Amino acid sequence: MHAQLGDRLVVESPVTGVTRRDGEIVGLHHDDGTPPYDVRWSDTGEITLVFPGPDAHVHPVGHGEPAGQAEPTGHAEPRGHAEPRGHGRREPSAPAPAPEGAPSGGGARAGRPGDIGRRLTAARERQGLSVAEAAARARMSPQYLSYLEEHPSDPSPATLLRLADALGTTLDALRGGDQDLPPGQGHALLHPLLTDLGEDESRELLSTHGVGRIGLTTPDGPAVLPVNYDVIDGDVVFRTATDAAPAAALGAEVAFEVDHVDDALSRGWSVLVVGPAEAVTDPEEVRRLEERAHSTPWAGGRRTLWVRIRTARVTGRRITPAEP
Repeated sequence: MHAQLGDRLVVESPVTGVTRRDGEIVGLHHDDGTPPYDVRWSDTGEITLVFPGPDAHVHPVGHGEPAGQAEPTGHAEPRGHAEPRGHGRREPSAPAPAPEGAPSGGGARAGRPGDIGRRLTAARERQGLSVAEAAARARMSPQYLSYLEEHPSDPSPATLLRLADALGTTLDALRGGDQDLPPGQGHALLHPLLTDLGEDESRELLSTHGVGRIGLTTPDGPAVLPVNYDVIDGDVVFRTATDAAPAAALGAEVAFEVDHVDDALSRGWSVLVVGPAEAVTDPEEVRRLEERAHSTPWAGGRRTLWVRIRTARVTGRRITPAEP
């Protein structure tokens, strides 16, 4: 059996000869067009990995509709059920997108891309490839690749291996297996743009995070320490122990930094706060901070000293792709 992208896989009933299912072949796994295939079934729109059995055949593209039609949607087998013996093994995957130019129906918006989709997009753009060019390299339809990039999905390992080879990356990288490594090990953007952020945007980004780094001077010299923090009344506050290293910030001007690095897209931002650190000792104020805190310190233990950094200056920077 041999096929090319766009051909239809037709599965006949072994008893009546009537078409039981048919679908478009949207992905090839071998250069010579031999099975298995990624098939978008016409009755459900589902894309699955198919190993055709003896009761299946390929209907070449451009030869008209196959004899017999797929069962109506209401009579299709429930998703997630394996095909009966002889119809090939299939692996569940993501639902297929509508063809390019087709209405989305009901005004539904496309879902946000998942981590795999964002990594695919980043790898493709680093190679300077269009969706069509990357899809051709990976032996799959452009619509299928667009779907993987634009929606949360879980493609099969074989599909990811083809994409990794086509995009000059690895299966581990596409799956995010490098997430335990320090951030920033991705490739730099081809045309990065570093911009300064205004105070309002810097404060907004500062308020979205729960872990930052405080830069201070300790008896043993300069140090940068991670702490859980909140932003309350415009100031950074955090809890520590009186004998812990962050307590050395009291009575001194310190720096506090928070950032976000997106390795998949090689972009990110950072915000820096500078100001004096002071202890919060008023019981009512301490109670109010405890009520509004989003989390207890991850380090655990008894940490009853609240420290407030009075914001004297806040600045930020962001790295994004430059406009072409």
